[in-house]
Amino acid sequence: MTESERVPAERKRRRPTSSGVVLSADLIVDAACELIDAQGAQAFTVRKLGAALGADPSAVYRYFRNTEDLLLALADRLIGESMVGFGSSGDWAADLRELGLRAYRSALRHPQIAVFSTVRVTGRPHEQRAVDTGIGLLLRAGFDEATAVRHYHALVDTALGHAALDAGVLRLAPAQRAADEQAWQAQYGSLPADEYPSLHRVREHLPLMAGSAVEHALDLLVAAMRREAGERGE
Repeated sequence: MTESERVPAERKRRRPTSSGVVLSADLIVDAACELIDAQGAQAFTVRKLGAALGADPSAVYRYFRNTEDLLLALADRLIGESMVGFGSSGDWAADLRELGLRAYRSALRHPQIAVFSTVRVTGRPHEQRAVDTGIGLLLRAGFDEATAVRHYHALVDTALGHAALDAGVLRLAPAQRAADEQAWQAQYGSLPADEYPSLHRVREHLPLMAGSAVEHALDLLVAAMRREAGERGE
């Protein structure tokens, strides 16, 4: 849905605000993104947004029907950021992995927005383009229509699921994050072998648990899709 479809043109503000800025949907989304990045989604209000814009809060509703409409635009902004510069390499599986990593990284650049953006369907142009691109790669790999949709669903949910998880880690206090990271070596790595034989055996590798598993998860998923595509070709 375009901006003009969301809000009648006559309701849009063309006069400068008190700060001398002419509002636009993109400018409002920019300001909302900065506010949520700085203060968190739970602290976000249209009143604060209006103050940041130097405008009456009601001016926001000349561009967005309600707060929900604005938040979906924010979520779509992150998807748009993830697609900037993306191009086909000629290897559909590598391109799918890249799409997943781009979605993950875009969300992690804005962990406060990722709290809600990773679980929403925006229905807007950036999301539509990303979904069309991903499903198109799978169709060209030879998957039938239903399988292409299911595989894309699995890919994007894997990427965004890890983004939501890792965004939660980023929102922890530094001391909490440090304690969780150290626990894998200091506590799990020192458990007695007779009671925890498996953990004792892998104790040198347990610090890996402190990092993100997104790349490994995507590698496993895309490798499985590549094998399936090869079997279908045979």
